[in-house]
Amino acid sequence: MGEIVGAGLLAHVPTIVLPKEERLALNEGKEITLVTGLQQLREDVFERDDYDTVVVLDSHWATTVEFVVTAQDRRAGLFTSEELPRGMCRMPYDFPGDPELAHNIASFADKRGTWITAIDDDYLPIYYATINLWKFLGEGLPGKRWVTIGVCQTGDMEDHLRLGRALADGIAATPGRRVLVIASGALSHTFWPLREIREHEASDPAHIFTPEARAADEKRIAWFEEGRHDKVLDTMDEFWKYKPEAKFFHYLMMAGALGEQDCVAKARRYGEYENSVGTGQVHLWFDRPATGWTGRGPAAATSHTPRAL
Repeated sequence: MGEIVGAGLLAHVPTIVLPKEERLALNEGKEITLVTGLQQLREDVFERDDYDTVVVLDSHWATTVEFVVTAQDRRAGLFTSEELPRGMCRMPYDFPGDPELAHNIASFADKRGTWITAIDDDYLPIYYATINLWKFLGEGLPGKRWVTIGVCQTGDMEDHLRLGRALADGIAATPGRRVLVIASGALSHTFWPLREIREHEASDPAHIFTPEARAADEKRIAWFEEGRHDKVLDTMDEFWKYKPEAKFFHYLMMAGALGEQDCVAKARRYGEYENSVGTGQVHLWFDRPATGWTGRGPAAATSHTPRAL
């Protein structure tokens, strides 16, 4: 039986992969803690030997009629971003995938009342919400498998929770698999307009688009640090007013895999809550509690009481 051994809500902003001198120039001569946070997270978690696969829930990859999970034996190439080719240009990547896990996840679609397809096409695009985190957390660790699942732009909160439940089922059905799950994306996510954006590139959260968006982000960070996933989920209608990235679907998929309102895992923050041209960014890591993700013991690691479909 496979298990989820750790999970994180992590920022992937383009700034983190810029050369250091450019990062410092944008941030009043100081390093952004989104970089130092990932460096510390790699040392604390990703350089360990107690996991074999990373599943990235990618807020930049939007599908339409189904969820898609990558199923290639290996993904390798050069990545240039269509969004910011000046800063993310010809970035090399090369990592093994996990076809067995991908197909097992897809096999639980019917049980969970959703649609999931495993795709092994070598020409399937890849996005920087995956690549930027792999550069920090996976590059140089050749034995670690990486798999990506996109959000579905026609789905709602319930659909993404269902994907998470299928993800947990698929992991549990893969013998011996030990998995880290990453929800790759931001909190509030409104950019400053083009003619103003260069005045707001520093990381100080004073540059978040509105004080109300900053307050909403900080409230949820506090809840995560308290292990109150129930409060985050129960107030999604309120949070959507501040336009979280991808409607926070990346987190909702992760929550579906960890027990939803029953999840009691407390966040460990890596770095500070920071601005990126108006958007709220943070790295939060959740270790599996000794009592399981839902507090009902180790058997709750990847499964929980099913909700009605």
